[in-house]
Amino acid sequence: MSYFLIHKTTQTPVSPYNPNSLISMNENGLTVHLTGQDDVRDCQKAARLASGLIHSQIQFVGLWEPILQRSFVLALGNTNLSVKWAVVDATESSEQSIANSMVLNQALMAVEFARELVNQSPQDLSPEALAEQVAHHLEGLAPEYVSAKHIVGDALVEFGWHGLYEVGRGSVRPPVLLELDYNPTGNPDAPVDVALVGKGITFDSGGYSIKSSEGMLDMKCDMGGAATVSAALSLAIMQGSTKRIRLILCCAENLISGHAYKLGDIITYKNGLTVEIVNTDAEGRLVLADGLMAACEAQPGLIIDAATLTGAAVMAVGTEYNALFTANNALAQQLISIGASEAEPFWQLPLAPWHQEMCPSPFADTANSRPQKGGGAGGASNAAGFLSRFVDATIPWVHIDLAGAYHRNPTNTKPAGATGMGVLSIAQLLK
Repeated sequence: MSYFLIHKTTQTPVSPYNPNSLISMNENGLTVHLTGQDDVRDCQKAARLASGLIHSQIQFVGLWEPILQRSFVLALGNTNLSVKWAVVDATESSEQSIANSMVLNQALMAVEFARELVNQSPQDLSPEALAEQVAHHLEGLAPEYVSAKHIVGDALVEFGWHGLYEVGRGSVRPPVLLELDYNPTGNPDAPVDVALVGKGITFDSGGYSIKSSEGMLDMKCDMGGAATVSAALSLAIMQGSTKRIRLILCCAENLISGHAYKLGDIITYKNGLTVEIVNTDAEGRLVLADGLMAACEAQPGLIIDAATLTGAAVMAVGTEYNALFTANNALAQQLISIGASEAEPFWQLPLAPWHQEMCPSPFADTANSRPQKGGGAGGASNAAGFLSRFVDATIPWVHIDLAGAYHRNPTNTKPAGATGMGVLSIAQLLK
């Protein structure tokens, strides 16, 4: 058993220029020394410094609140999420400590599920494989409450899901719309409390608006939205949610071929809206449009979508925050508050009704972007405005642009690959 002993200290580190001053080691295990300036970030850095030293089990010991959040941050920085975890707080009973350990393990299992999905190679994770792995995992958690429908390939046209079909038709591996229903009520007519929608582009070449090799290298992560909302639902199920939740994943590969969609094509959506393609690399919003309309058909009390949608969001908030968009400011503040408590910060970016008009087309109701690099100024808000055209205005909706979903290389706060950042906050919002 390895130990993380969590202590606050006002002592000056041995050297302010030595990051190793955050941790020390002795026969009792690893001690994390926190100065109180930024405890979460200190924990993240300490976890990265200690990563690789933990091989079997970890027990977190702390004398201050919130031990669960700090324990989770420490655990998440470790690259090996298969170890066993325990949480001990000297101020709590052993029963409470056991309960805390269970909560921590459930959270880590959910994040591990998201990470494993995102980190798979695009060769292994086809659109159908993504939908099947998610359905299999969630059905295994609550087989009596979960049912799934897979709409594959040409069948998408029959159901009216033209955006997903057009984006995915360039690949020999067909696109898929997964509609999964978690209904613990036992009543098939029960209202849907929340609908989750995820972008599941398992590889994004950019299509004919082709990406550079550098820009394309990590595009296995472009299904991070699907992984994030699926993992959030898995955590809600593990925590015994009694709400009916609908999960919709829009899964496709965006590739170049003689059958791929092209610049200048016009897609007519199920709601009658026509969209001119001015950038085949702005494909995420095209598939999410179908997912959002499918979500609205269930008339849920809330719609949450997540996507690695725009580079503009990364430019705006960096990778330490996820960007959020909603016309409901109370909902935005709720998610920001939850994110702060879960060490998953969000930053609200503008979304006004006029953002719907920021991608004009002379040949269709709208274009899918602006014909300039990155979609031009305000690209992340313009993308959110495009999505808002496909959402029933009477349904509360929040769009999350996952700027912090993935890192090519490890940082001093995050391991390489998928981060899972956003899973806990979305799961908490489901409550």
